[in-house]
Amino acid sequence: MPATEAGASPETPTDTDFLTLCNRRLDHCKAYHTEHHFENTRYLAKRWIKQWGRLNCRDIGQEMVENYILRRGKAFPAGANSELRLLRALFNYGLKKNLITKNPAAGIDFLPEGKGRRRNPPPKEDVLKVISVADPDTQDYLWTLALTAARVGEVNALTWEDVDFERRLVTLWTRKRKNSNREPRDVPMVQKLNDILMRRYDQRDPDMPWVFWHTCYSRTAGETVSGPYSDRKTVMASLCKKADVPYFRFHPLRHLTASLLDDLGVNLGVI
Repeated sequence: MPATEAGASPETPTDTDFLTLCNRRLDHCKAYHTEHHFENTRYLAKRWIKQWGRLNCRDIGQEMVENYILRRGKAFPAGANSELRLLRALFNYGLKKNLITKNPAAGIDFLPEGKGRRRNPPPKEDVLKVISVADPDTQDYLWTLALTAARVGEVNALTWEDVDFERRLVTLWTRKRKNSNREPRDVPMVQKLNDILMRRYDQRDPDMPWVFWHTCYSRTAGETVSGPYSDRKTVMASLCKKADVPYFRFHPLRHLTASLLDDLGVNLGVI
């Protein structure tokens, strides 16, 4: 074997268990990526851990990953391709940090995404059914999304300073590019939304600046904490099941905003 320089020792990649790799990658995403990227990766990582959480990374082969992607792609090819990109990034991070010796997601082809496979927005009747079976707090949350055409992250970050009852405006903040500053946009507050937010304002906790917040156990802090929602991905699955309608996510609510506002008698200029 060739000799190494005095005092130096060659770095040999170690084999890390999959759960540790996921946790290391999530820590990295939280520090260096946008909140949306972190939350999306964390959500999918829970799914991956159910598949391979008890395995060492060396035991996860390309065929295992490819079969998983093919199963996911039967319902939603675009979603499966998104998972494949994030899985590649996960294993590439492990290679870069010398935690693993191979990337089993490399070399797997992306699935074709035919335009005909794109999901159509759910019928308005299904959306109203879902809202009707939700608890009062979640009903307020869903109506706020629907009546503002807001993104989930924008409503999660909404504070009372962003609600102007006098001018009847709600200011939504979003980060459109990685590492960019948040940018505001003002949305008219229609009467139904005004009623919802005014009621919540009257009942608010003065110590909580957010319009929507919760109390939960934080593994990071090791205690119960209160703060804004980071994501609510599991809510829609349970509500759609309870309402007995096909599953849809939060995003389709934005496609129905104009129709819902028209039903409420809002003038075309505001819409």
